[in-house]
Amino acid sequence: MDASAEIICVGTELLLGDILNSNAQYLAQQLAQLGIPHYYQTVVGDNSLRLQRAVAIACERSRLLLLTGGLGPTPDDLTVAALAEFFGVPLVERPELIADIEQKFAQRGRTMTANNRKQALLPAGAEVLPNQGGTAPGLIWEPRPGLLVMTFPGVPREMQAMWETTAAPYLEAKGWSSSIIHSRTLKFWGIGESSLAEKVAPFFELENPTVAPYAGGGEVKLRISARAASPEQAASLIAPIEAELRHITSVDCYGQDDDTLASVVVGLLKARQQTLSVAESCTGGGLGQMITAVPGSSSYFWGGIISYDNRIKENWLGVNPQTLATVGAVSAEVAEQMALGVRERMGTDWGLSITGIAGPDGGTAAKPVGLVYIGLADGSAVQSLERQFGGYGDRDWIRYISACSALDFLRRTLLDVFTPT
Repeated sequence: MDASAEIICVGTELLLGDILNSNAQYLAQQLAQLGIPHYYQTVVGDNSLRLQRAVAIACERSRLLLLTGGLGPTPDDLTVAALAEFFGVPLVERPELIADIEQKFAQRGRTMTANNRKQALLPAGAEVLPNQGGTAPGLIWEPRPGLLVMTFPGVPREMQAMWETTAAPYLEAKGWSSSIIHSRTLKFWGIGESSLAEKVAPFFELENPTVAPYAGGGEVKLRISARAASPEQAASLIAPIEAELRHITSVDCYGQDDDTLASVVVGLLKARQQTLSVAESCTGGGLGQMITAVPGSSSYFWGGIISYDNRIKENWLGVNPQTLATVGAVSAEVAEQMALGVRERMGTDWGLSITGIAGPDGGTAAKPVGLVYIGLADGSAVQSLERQFGGYGDRDWIRYISACSALDFLRRTLLDVFTPT
């Protein structure tokens, strides 16, 4: 058996789908960064017998068990007791933990209740994995030779702090991290997963670094991962592959890692010292929300007009009533006039607009649900883009992908006339 890790997340609320299992995602990413192999994840409800069965299976195939959840004071918090019973070890109350819990309650102006004493019980021989942000301590324990168990509370904020402060340094010090895995994720918009995969197919055969495609949320991603002795060595392996992929995919690659379409657009506007305003119909402010989520965007984004009613399009954006009467609000002509109007009204360098039919009602044979027009105007020209998003998702999806597509339209236009150094 190699030195692989397994994640066991405890909580009936996870099985019911009431809570997103972000802890498993976080720990998986952290294990990859440490270069610790990780092949299995398990979610088990608040049941001692089922949890012990999950632990039994994990012990047969993994040497590092990471458990989250079930460390609270209530009867359904049974992780520690189940572990002690499975390994045949008694629970011992730790006075220093009682004192720590009492102090934390006092700092909040409260008195510790009797059931919180349960959180001070650890299996005999286990070390404390401190929790500075909550009352539920974790444990670091070798219940048998060649097996290491760590427990964390289910609260993501507490679990992540405990991992970064204690658990990860402990694993590194004990030699679990002989190499690291470093990744770079390239993000794409305006190209489908199959088309992108066809362009870069030979890269999927690489062994170190590896290249893997992912799709979701309307975009496609290529994750480049390298295993090496240090982050610097891994980055040097990734760099030439990234350069080749960017060259092949060109403008379809909009960014990397934490970049968003909005943050990239704001960066381009900043580089040009130019400003933007938006006029939205079917997206109802979603485009402006994406832009204002970027810190510092207020210097380059001046505002927007949500123009659902045609009277707002006419009176606030200067859309020609005759155009509305002849071709309708959902049209290239109206999208262009909206972009021109908001640019003039706001006094910005660029005006960006969206008009469409988000559904579920309002579509016709000529203009079905999902039909969207995007307008873009600057001081010298106005242009528009037609897209059909029907059949790909519901109303919220159409609104979301419309806003993203508008940002991508502006991004590509900015890149055509300006490439930042």
